[in-house]
Amino acid sequence: MSSPSVSLPSPSPSPAPSLLSVNVGRDTTDELTGFTPGLRTGIDKRPVAGPVAVAAPGPRGVGGSGLAGDTITHLHLHGGDDQAVYAYAREDLDRWQRELGRALPDGTFGENFTTQGIDVSGALVGERWRVGPELVLEVTSPRIPCRMFADWLGEQGWMKRFTQAAVPGAYLRVITPGEVRAGDPVTVVHRPAHSVTVSFLFRASTTERTLLPDVLAAGDALPEATREKALAYRASA
Repeated sequence: MSSPSVSLPSPSPSPAPSLLSVNVGRDTTDELTGFTPGLRTGIDKRPVAGPVAVAAPGPRGVGGSGLAGDTITHLHLHGGDDQAVYAYAREDLDRWQRELGRALPDGTFGENFTTQGIDVSGALVGERWRVGPELVLEVTSPRIPCRMFADWLGEQGWMKRFTQAAVPGAYLRVITPGEVRAGDPVTVVHRPAHSVTVSFLFRASTTERTLLPDVLAAGDALPEATREKALAYRASA
């Protein structure tokens, strides 16, 4: 006798790559964030409605965020053309939610773009995305956790946990400026021939420095400071 057939549910289709939210932050103080008295920060990013203009902000130390209305407080440490936009995947935020046992709304990691349907940390350095009808961005580097990030999250050992996970999200530079809004599609329009991902570059820059020479395969897409560091490491090896 044949066994009765069993109908299995169809797997849920993966969402099309898109922006779940566009997040900006204003310069806030310890009164709002609970940081060290007098410390100022723009890490508190919140989703905004309507279109947001995105353009190259200028070099580090002069330019801040690429998003109109977004604040970068410490220009010598953050922002500039190679860090014009910071993107983090909603799927990775959801994993952290489960691990930390707390809600992490869009923007909690200080990201400008909360995405869905795209592996942000698995993106290749030099990969280009079209976001919405006009904006074109190029992946440059991972986010390296800092004390400000740890204080903001308020989680014990956060810098170490974030580093060990090697899911840092990606900074992007602006190739073609444009306006974006929540719901805009994200389309990969160029994928380079090398295999240097954001996560690989993160590991090379933090826990596995012997990998640094290998990141040179990303060529001119690397931020100049990262390229110089990799060249110096290779020369000293």
